[in-house]
Amino acid sequence: MSAMKTAIRDSTGDKIFLTAIYVALAFVLVIVLYPLIYIVSSSFSSPSAVTSGRVWLWPVDFSLKGYETLFHTPQIMQGYGNSLFYTLAGTLISVLLTIMIAYPLSRKTFYGRNVLMMLITFTMLFSGGLIPTYMVVKEMGMIDSRWALLIPNAIWVWQVIITRSFFQSSIPDELVEASEIDGCSDLRFMRSVVVPLSKPIIAVLVLMYAVGQWNAYFDALIYLKSAELFPLQLILRSIIVLNNSASSMDAMKMVERQQLAELLKYSLIVVATLPVLIIYPFVQRFFVQGMLVGSVKG
Repeated sequence: MSAMKTAIRDSTGDKIFLTAIYVALAFVLVIVLYPLIYIVSSSFSSPSAVTSGRVWLWPVDFSLKGYETLFHTPQIMQGYGNSLFYTLAGTLISVLLTIMIAYPLSRKTFYGRNVLMMLITFTMLFSGGLIPTYMVVKEMGMIDSRWALLIPNAIWVWQVIITRSFFQSSIPDELVEASEIDGCSDLRFMRSVVVPLSKPIIAVLVLMYAVGQWNAYFDALIYLKSAELFPLQLILRSIIVLNNSASSMDAMKMVERQQLAELLKYSLIVVATLPVLIIYPFVQRFFVQGMLVGSVKG
């Protein structure tokens, strides 16, 4: 006998409730999506159309002048390369250090792990402040060097907590004991067992650290003096806030300069968000899993 397929009909109240949810979600989607569309459309419009407010949804007087100015400005391309270096190197250092400190803290055999975890958590609530931190960086000889953007903020406490929780829930003690019986060293166990089983949390760490490094500019503003070391975000600040992008712009008329500066804002936003948009599709399938598993235990 074939099984009878029955469908449960939604009541009138359920239909009204679902319709209200869909309407609310559509409204939120429009609120989130419209600014993105507006920025992209403005970046492909002419300077006069942007400053006059004629851009509403689609590009007006299609133009690539904003992107041409960006890619012909040496400071911007140099800053883009610096930001890529800081992001790649900083993410690699941060992920390695986070795993190295979180895994021992997740093992019950590690003596004093609770005290050490309390000290680490304490730094998330209280810090020495900007001036003591600057003095430490200065005494270590990292002022006006790339290391100033890679080392001081290499480890984030919240990432250590979720990584430690992930290891506690995903790497059982029995697996560690079995590897010890087989003569596996700690480093071999980390390389052959822990890392392959930790792809979700590693993807979460990569995304968090990469986005943080890419968007960071305050440390560069404090520690860096040489323009050739400036990341993209600091150069964007110079263009948007200080209105100082390139020597070629100084010769323009004031009106044209203001129009181009307004157009550059949108072009720069699009260019600056591209790396994050490129990275996210490759790690998003691990992101939710890593966040949920890593936040189960404290």
